[in-house]
Amino acid sequence: MTTWTNDELNRIANADELEVAPLRRDGISRKPLPIWVVRDGDDLYVRSYRGTAGAWWRTALATHEGHISSGGVDKDVTFVEVTDNTINDRIDTAYRTKYGRYGSAYVSPMVASRSTTLRLVPR
Repeated sequence: MTTWTNDELNRIANADELEVAPLRRDGISRKPLPIWVVRDGDDLYVRSYRGTAGAWWRTALATHEGHISSGGVDKDVTFVEVTDNTINDRIDTAYRTKYGRYGSAYVSPMVASRSTTLRLVPR
């Protein structure tokens, strides 16, 4: 299994946004969409601002494959669903810490969307 390098983790975690392009079922990438990304240890996580209604998230959930670009890092990834409450609690905190400066109008939907948490695994 491929893992992130420390340099990749730092570059992506320090960027405000990540461009995500999940693969559709026909193998074609969706148009890249900027989303927020957080780091927890040696892992990177994303959530859908629109919850389970987010089109990019539904595509990622269906195929579990896509491409990300952030902080000068371009990678094909596997999207892994996260249901562990302990991890999700840490991800909530990571979103509040990293993006709190944008206010609750933006951060609260991200925390409320914990059912959409996906771990990014490089391929």
